[in-house]
Amino acid sequence: MDHPSAENIIDLYEHHAAAWDNVRQHHFYEQKWLDKFRHAMIPHGKILDIGCGAGKPVAEYLIAQNHDFCGIDASPSMINLCRQRFPHHHWQVADMRQLALPDKFDGLLAWNSFFHLKRDDQRRMFDIFQCHARVNAILMFTSGPADGEAIGTFENQPLYHASLAPEEYRQLLHQHGFSVIDMQVEDPECGLQTIWLAKYDAINLS
Repeated sequence: MDHPSAENIIDLYEHHAAAWDNVRQHHFYEQKWLDKFRHAMIPHGKILDIGCGAGKPVAEYLIAQNHDFCGIDASPSMINLCRQRFPHHHWQVADMRQLALPDKFDGLLAWNSFFHLKRDDQRRMFDIFQCHARVNAILMFTSGPADGEAIGTFENQPLYHASLAPEEYRQLLHQHGFSVIDMQVEDPECGLQTIWLAKYDAINLS
């Protein structure tokens, strides 16, 4: 039987945007890693949040630290909430798999979003990360702890997740000019998230 696809994920989040927003905005466990992320980039750097959801709590926190912010999400309802909450920043409905913005950024964030993609789509995302990164940009994303697929649930609907092996993420980062700054598997202080922090220095490019 086929697993739920990324298209199912988009429909799920769009249909249940209000319920997801209600759950998500009341659980803020990321501050430690968001501080690592912003302290690694240039002061008040411009951030691209890939899969920003409704903007709370992650975008809200980073905007409060005086970062210029651009968020993309495939759910129009999520983006509408972001525009209502943070009208002076930049929000766009977009599928991350086809992302091609004219700007480059000092920080790239794919927190609890990128891991909803099939593994081949995740591999292709590293070209997209690279294309949107200024030199010395910081990339942070969450993954699973090991190669595989997992099906969770939200609102009694299947919620797809996938991960590459850590060794493959390291290889993809290296191939696209990123050096790993920090990585932690299932951080107990951050909701058991597996987190990657890397810097785009382009030194690995041929």
